[in-house]
Amino acid sequence: MDQRLTGAVFRLTVVLVTAGFCLVGAGTAGLTGSLVLVAVLLGLGGVVYALAQAVDDADLDRYDTADIVPVVPAGPVVAAVVVLVFLDATAGEVQALGGLLGLVGMANYFLRPVYQLLYGLASRLTSA
Repeated sequence: MDQRLTGAVFRLTVVLVTAGFCLVGAGTAGLTGSLVLVAVLLGLGGVVYALAQAVDDADLDRYDTADIVPVVPAGPVVAAVVVLVFLDATAGEVQALGGLLGLVGMANYFLRPVYQLLYGLASRLTSA
């Protein structure tokens, strides 16, 4: 499987799981779907982006952060978009939306062998 496609699948998993954690945490804290929560999540995304830039500038060669750190700030932004779509969600619904995002992210991660199989089949068919 193409390394770019494998990396993209992994980055999507990181974004969705991070967004899921944000919403599960917000729902557990009792926050409901509102524009305030959207603003908080967008602010969190900005803070995480600044931290990601600091980590990217740091000398962390011993850790494999090249694929993870740049996409983590997108998690709170995706969570904010989901809350924006479901503005009238209760705290339990916000928590459930976070669980669903995490579930989709992990399903994406576990389906990587299927993606590799389909990619291999498609590449063989196109080369034949």
